[in-house]
Amino acid sequence: MVDLSKAQEPDIDKRSLAKAFTASLTGTSLEWYDFAVYSAAAALVFPQLFFPGSDPLTGTLLAFSTYAVGYVSRPLGGFVFGRLGDVIGRKQVLVITLLLIGAATFLIGLLPTYGTIGVAAPIILVLLRFAQGVGVGGEWGGAVLLSSEFGDPRKRGFWSSAAQIGPPAGNLLSNGVLALLTAVMSEEAFLSWGWRVAFLLSAVLVGFGLWIRLKLEDTPVFRAIQAKGDQPAAPIQEVFRTQPRELAAAVLSRVGPDVTYALFTVFVITYATSELGMSRGEVLMAILIGSACQLALIPLAGALSDRVNRRLLYGAAAVGAAVWPFVFFPAISGRSVPLLVLGVVVGLALHSFMYGPQAAFVTEQFSTRLRYTGSSLAYTLAGVIGGAIAPLLFTVLLSSWRSWVPVALYVLIAAAVTLGGLALGRNPDTKEDDAYLAMRVTTPGTAAA
Repeated sequence: MVDLSKAQEPDIDKRSLAKAFTASLTGTSLEWYDFAVYSAAAALVFPQLFFPGSDPLTGTLLAFSTYAVGYVSRPLGGFVFGRLGDVIGRKQVLVITLLLIGAATFLIGLLPTYGTIGVAAPIILVLLRFAQGVGVGGEWGGAVLLSSEFGDPRKRGFWSSAAQIGPPAGNLLSNGVLALLTAVMSEEAFLSWGWRVAFLLSAVLVGFGLWIRLKLEDTPVFRAIQAKGDQPAAPIQEVFRTQPRELAAAVLSRVGPDVTYALFTVFVITYATSELGMSRGEVLMAILIGSACQLALIPLAGALSDRVNRRLLYGAAAVGAAVWPFVFFPAISGRSVPLLVLGVVVGLALHSFMYGPQAAFVTEQFSTRLRYTGSSLAYTLAGVIGGAIAPLLFTVLLSSWRSWVPVALYVLIAAAVTLGGLALGRNPDTKEDDAYLAMRVTTPGTAAA
């Protein structure tokens, strides 16, 4: 047993903090790079290559069903890897999840089509998508902890926002890759082999992420937990038994941001092109501008939440997100491109001021020794009831009512759910982190970062 009174935790310098921030950002960027590339392929490529022999609509639905599998499998990853993250450490699990996500994405780029191996092609595609989802389910919670537990717990909002920058960064990167591929090759070439390049390029992100993560030690907080022998034996059971309110608060808080993001990055493409007759390029330009703004706004919101009440800032943005669709849809009814860009930018800005503080809010709901498990469960369960079904529900509401009003009401309800989660939650409390860090422990066999 380590003598906790004499052992000292080495100081974590700015270089280590930067590495942890980069390692966190890389994993979630890969996740959302995959998200955007897979979405495009499911709409443009997979129906013809993996689900032939059916009418185009059925093929598209089958292709999108593989997309949904990636969400459905996330809770499994949250259960498996969340538990391991609290037992064996953040770093080891994050290396495994990054390899799993990257390998599955890369293999999709190599997968033979239906014309080559028959029905085995769509089956393998579904299995690879399932593996991606499992990896993603264990990635987010660890990515948040990797950066936030290397930083000052009083600045958790900023440091944990590294994982939150992943969606806009991944979207920008994927759209840039797809735009370049479609610009330099014919449609036939893209359908034949060009789409594979976008998946194979994920290996670059994986390689960089692994290089960063393998050079890091585990977080100072987990090393202190490990030295004290405080790892939970059954973290999943313990979270459900001892922290059900905290879990409910974390899950509910994520619903509004997920639905808002789906509206302004996915559904807006369908609505503006099919209902208003605007070009796909105009809508994508608005989304890309909004995503670029988020690269700065998300860490800004995280940092601001360290200076003001985190729940209050999060809640104010949720109220704005609830109201904004009632302004946005009438504003773009005249098919004005500048108003479309402004509307999407404001919508994603409101999302940023929920999403930036979200990682800190979710993780600080749970006891330090249960953080990976609790955060992963909250992330994956909320994803199923929030982001996974939002695009489908938007489409159903629009086709059933032929009006944007039910869509706006859905966003309002989702924002109200988030406000309920914030009301259930607790404010930041660094006492537990401070107590572990005060032990200043260096575990045997480790060296200063």
